[in-house]
Amino acid sequence: MARVWKFGDDVDTDQIVPGRYSPYMTSEAELPKYAFIENRPEFAKEVKPGDIIVAGDNFGCGSSREYAPLALKKCGIAAIIANSFARIFFRNAINLGIPLFEDAEAVQKLGDGEQVEVDAARGFIRTAEGEITLRQPPKFVQDILAEGSIAGYVRKYQHFPGE
Repeated sequence: MARVWKFGDDVDTDQIVPGRYSPYMTSEAELPKYAFIENRPEFAKEVKPGDIIVAGDNFGCGSSREYAPLALKKCGIAAIIANSFARIFFRNAINLGIPLFEDAEAVQKLGDGEQVEVDAARGFIRTAEGEITLRQPPKFVQDILAEGSIAGYVRKYQHFPGE
């Protein structure tokens, strides 16, 4: 079972990992322990691999810090579901292989702390009330995620999506 970590609107990259904890100030290996350290201090201590983040509008806004989604990947986040994502966060997360779903209906249905079963590859979540089928990302994003990251995709196909 996975836990739902629910956040509101406009969660910026500085809330995900404050700049003073960047890999340049600490280390990449320490990133997970600083995830949401000020916004939800219990997150880094309690998050488990396979948990999901659910959020409102504009998740990941702010700077283009790639280490913000990297911290979430290193925490083992299985997917992030939001009403919408900041464009640069979306690209950084997909490039790192984090499944993202823009699905307002799922956001509305899922509650903080709820225990769910997640199958990000197939795009569904099972809750106590039933199954939620997530709105799938575009095919080229699915292809990148299937290879684990943009680097894995390029290694396999030696070209970029859409070429």
